[in-house]
Amino acid sequence: MYYPFSWLKNLLRIGGFYVIVILIGLYFDALAIAVAFASTWLLGFYSWHMYRFNRWIWHSKKMTPPKVPGFWEHVYEGVYYIQRRNRRKRKELTRMVKRFREGSEALPDATVVVDSNACIVWCNRLARIELGLRWPQDSGRRVDNLIRHPNFIEYFHSGKYDYPVEVPSPSNVQKIFEYRIMPYGEKHLLLIARDVTRLTQLEQMRKDFVANVSHELRTPLTVLNGYLEMLPNTENVPPAFLNKAFSEMRSQSERMQNLVEELLVLSRIEASSERVFEKPVNVPQMLAAIKVEAETLNKDKGHEITFNIAPSLKVYGIETELRSAFSNLIFNAIHYTPSPGKIDVNWQEQDGHGHFSVKDNGDGIPEKHLNRLTERFYRVDKARSRKTGGSGLGLSIVKHVLTHHNSKLEITSEVGVGSEFSFSFSSELSVQNPSADTSAADKVEQLL
Repeated sequence: MYYPFSWLKNLLRIGGFYVIVILIGLYFDALAIAVAFASTWLLGFYSWHMYRFNRWIWHSKKMTPPKVPGFWEHVYEGVYYIQRRNRRKRKELTRMVKRFREGSEALPDATVVVDSNACIVWCNRLARIELGLRWPQDSGRRVDNLIRHPNFIEYFHSGKYDYPVEVPSPSNVQKIFEYRIMPYGEKHLLLIARDVTRLTQLEQMRKDFVANVSHELRTPLTVLNGYLEMLPNTENVPPAFLNKAFSEMRSQSERMQNLVEELLVLSRIEASSERVFEKPVNVPQMLAAIKVEAETLNKDKGHEITFNIAPSLKVYGIETELRSAFSNLIFNAIHYTPSPGKIDVNWQEQDGHGHFSVKDNGDGIPEKHLNRLTERFYRVDKARSRKTGGSGLGLSIVKHVLTHHNSKLEITSEVGVGSEFSFSFSSELSVQNPSADTSAADKVEQLL
């Protein structure tokens, strides 16, 4: 309880104390001894309360002050009042910083706050995903040591930020980012990175699409035209030849249909602007559905397929794209592994990352082909690929899906032993393992 401080009241207390001491001294005829004893006691009294006050300020875990009489009650209450006021301000500041952090996390671009020494002060979640920054591990590190592209370093140190610069992402060279820097506050910089990969690659995508379609459709169209030219003159054509012609035309038309569908899927993935970190994907449930399809596809092959799936391991991503990536790798293993083979499908957590792999004991792939397997229409054995209905687009689809999800397809293979196709998702995209982010509000609370 706070009471108004009164100097007069305290002086009267001290004066009354000494009056009583003087009267006692006069009564016993020992005035000097009484005054000295009283002064010593008064000094000890104040020294003891100073000691208690120091203990309460520096060592006590209690916020409320102890019960003390007189002048010291006002001292304790004054300090307690200041503490409560500072605590309220600290809470208000914490709430304000929390609102700022939540607003910054909702920004559609990667955002990094840099101080006058080029050291990172703060970054949002999208910056951690797209730029490969780690928080709070990278707090205080120079941003030009983490984004090391020469064009970015030159732009950053030039001090001329009127126009942005486009350089690849440090965590994914397949993505192109537009970096824009804006000075604010006292020598602070706001770095904003926007993904412009789709814009820069759009023209090249169109060219590749036309060239690839023209090349791949030439053969089936030639076959169809050849048979169609002979069909008007069918009087002397044996029925067996006609049956073969119709069967071949049906096969080639199905091949063209599959090719067009896969090209459309690939084009849709490349042009996708969906954000991979917004919606969780139930990967175990997805793999359960793919398993049913794989067993149907495997009836003629007779492979031994084993699914080892972590039941609760989910990731953020785009479900349709991830389904294409998972199913392509599994179905490829079924198609290209000689019967009867063994195929192991794994979806497990490794060091906080979601890890997927498909391993078979097939013929294996020569090392010289491994780096080109994800190219469009590239085939190790063209005759075998066409025989199994392969278009050469499956692994290209997988590559683009993983690129969109900041991952990369890893291929290991040994001729005569088998192959393994695998990839991992970063811990930032894991639903089961949320980012170890220490909020700015919590840091302010700790500092204050």
